[in-house]
Amino acid sequence: MKKLVVLLSIVTIIATGCSVTKLSDKDISKNINLLMSEKVKNYNVYYDGYKYYLPKGVNFIDKDDYNAIVQDKNGNRYYLYVDAISYYNKVDNSYKIKKSSYYSDKLDYNKKNGYIQIDKDGDKYFIQFVYNYSKMEAYVSKDDLVDTITNMCCILRSIKFNNKVLESIIGENALDYKEEDYTLFKADSSKESFLDVVEREETDRYKKDLEDEKIELDD
Repeated sequence: MKKLVVLLSIVTIIATGCSVTKLSDKDISKNINLLMSEKVKNYNVYYDGYKYYLPKGVNFIDKDDYNAIVQDKNGNRYYLYVDAISYYNKVDNSYKIKKSSYYSDKLDYNKKNGYIQIDKDGDKYFIQFVYNYSKMEAYVSKDDLVDTITNMCCILRSIKFNNKVLESIIGENALDYKEEDYTLFKADSSKESFLDVVEREETDRYKKDLEDEKIELDD
């Protein structure tokens, strides 16, 4: 029994559907390096211009062309934004490591780059994970950090863009796309984040659904 307890305290074995990997319960850098270095072979989510893999145990709550809200088996919600405009224009990674954060690092794997920043907020941890022109955010407990980062790694590393399709969708009309209130490669917890934007949009959609139901009842 003692040997089992020691073993479990050293590593966490996580089955994500993309692999079964022995991950440290403390070393975030080691986990990311293991996961991001693996080759992606599977895809199960397809959109015009890109595709990616959603791990087992992670399900959609809401989704559209470039945004998605997913939930893991522990009930944590992640917010995903795929920035096809930044990809099309090859925007540079301008992120600078933030020493005051719980964890902050720039990422560079397989000719793709990004960053991860984790900030402690009360008893929760705010994760901002950018890689391959896509961003994920979540508020989770410390116990869920390993699972959450694993799932985010599997999703973000798997995103694959289709240049021909994006050329036809974006092309010379990139300026016609609505500019967002946030910047992909800038992490600043003091300003409105993508998570705030999505939560507001989700609330607006809920209010609209209630209004539509009221109209139908009145009819």
